[in-house]
Amino acid sequence: MNGAKVEFRGLRRQFGTTVALDGLDLTLEPGELVALLGPSGCGKTTALRCVAGFEHPDAGAVLVDGKDITRVPANRRETGMVFQSYSLFPNLSAIDNVGFGLRVRRMGPAQRRSRAQELLELVGLPTQGDRYPHQLSGGQQQRVALARALAVEPRVLLLDEPLSALDAKVRVQLREEIRRLQLTLGITTIFVTHDQEEALSVADRVAVLRDGRLEQVAEPPMLYDRPATPFVAEFVGTMNHVPGRISGSSVTVLGKLLPVDGEIPATPDVEVLIRPEAVLVSPDDEGRGLIVASSFRGSSVRLRVELSDGVELIADVPGHDSVRLAPGTRVSVDLVQRPVLVAAGAPREAATVTAEAVEAG
Repeated sequence: MNGAKVEFRGLRRQFGTTVALDGLDLTLEPGELVALLGPSGCGKTTALRCVAGFEHPDAGAVLVDGKDITRVPANRRETGMVFQSYSLFPNLSAIDNVGFGLRVRRMGPAQRRSRAQELLELVGLPTQGDRYPHQLSGGQQQRVALARALAVEPRVLLLDEPLSALDAKVRVQLREEIRRLQLTLGITTIFVTHDQEEALSVADRVAVLRDGRLEQVAEPPMLYDRPATPFVAEFVGTMNHVPGRISGSSVTVLGKLLPVDGEIPATPDVEVLIRPEAVLVSPDDEGRGLIVASSFRGSSVRLRVELSDGVELIADVPGHDSVRLAPGTRVSVDLVQRPVLVAAGAPREAATVTAEAVEAG
């Protein structure tokens, strides 16, 4: 399979008063896997359906290898799609589900069955061909759906929340399998998800959408370490909100002067966004922080630390520190010296952790 170049040019789609896509511009290079990440209603699935031909934009265009396919019927596009709900035919065996698109294309029975069997082997189901969907686990059904999408040798693979209906362990296994297959086949892939960990783990680049607009597109490490906007910083990973004060191109926060990354608000009093792993804590009987809760995660421990001035912080520390950093321990607090994002200031009582609770991870 040869991956295609995919371009979204000024894509706009509106449903009644709701703007699903608001001038989306994004380019995928041949063989690239790009994850569309964002909250519900941000436009990521609408963008995917515009590529598939299930939605038609009100303005703008979708191009594949330079060809405008915006008005091309769905069945004439070289795309394969995998849905969240598997969408297998319950009355067909796994091998017949995989070969369905080949039958529509009038491939002979013997050749069709041979090709379907090859694909079942490719997705790790060499002996499940004669089983029906109800005889397969959720993960196996999604593998069949993936094999069916690949059977027609698409130039572009479209994955719409393909793992959200699976349990955590199977989800991790299958996302690794999808990435392996994508790299092996070199197929251009758009992966829609609301799961930040999923997006960061499989994608060459992640495109974060908000209200139909592209907030940032970047490789996973850059997206996480250097988010372009406070929204991206909040959505991709956990963030602490801590009061700070601007001084030139730097900000003073918790007594430490840090460089500011990105736009500096006009007001001197700001909220500083700090990752949990950038909060350094160590036992100190005279320290200004008190550990009030902890959540053991194996290789790491997430701590909730309350400072003497009422500010609360989330800190991620190595798992082997769990004993010496138990709840009730007084600690000193420092910050890693690296650029931070700032936002217009908020009342001090609001400048606390805005991510999920410690217990929920």
